[in-house]
Amino acid sequence: MVILVYLIPISLFLGGVGLVAFLWALGNRQFEDPEGDSQRILADDWDDRPKP
Repeated sequence: MVILVYLIPISLFLGGVGLVAFLWALGNRQFEDPEGDSQRILADDWDDRPKP
């Protein structure tokens, strides 16, 4: 039972870190165009040799 004194604050802290990371990703428009990303990965118009 004493271990819960440590595990509950740790889990709340990690949940808060995850929430902050998710909100940061929303604020930086990381989830703006998921449909375009799924189509772009299937497109054939990519270059075999990237330019330096």
